[in-house]
Amino acid sequence: MIRFLLVGLLMLPLFAVEKGEILPHLQLSGKEGGRVDGTSFDSDTLKGKVTVLFYVDPDKKSLNEDFTEALKARHFDRSRYRSVAIVNMAATWMPNFAIAAALKRKQEKYPDTIYVKDLHKKGVKVWRMKDDDANFVVLSREGEVLYVKAGKIPESEYETIFSIIRTHMGASGQ
Repeated sequence: MIRFLLVGLLMLPLFAVEKGEILPHLQLSGKEGGRVDGTSFDSDTLKGKVTVLFYVDPDKKSLNEDFTEALKARHFDRSRYRSVAIVNMAATWMPNFAIAAALKRKQEKYPDTIYVKDLHKKGVKVWRMKDDDANFVVLSREGEVLYVKAGKIPESEYETIFSIIRTHMGASGQ
């Protein structure tokens, strides 16, 4: 009995990707989701720039709005930095058509951010993101996880995150 319990515990996924880990490959296309413009999303395309990645339940979309505004106010150099918002559409009661319409409006309003739909919680499975929550990850240009947080990002951590982004962008970072 104890052996089965231990094996069961070992098979549970760890919570979220971990700092220092290379983000596992994730592809979303067709019935799995993809970019708002209908093209596929491949996490390999995240390499080459420092990336801030939001993986969010639509019901938690406003949880880190203060942080998002503070991040935008930094005006990081878009030639060395990108932002990606992946919406866990299976984590809500809201209909997909309504979420998709809202994402299309956001993509038009914020063209520098890549908006992606995850229709079947593939990010929860592959990246071990916390389901039904707001997840935030900073990735190096090589795809290494530099910072990870689920839930509300404390204001006391903002400067640490901005410093990580600046440092990994190189040069002046802005």
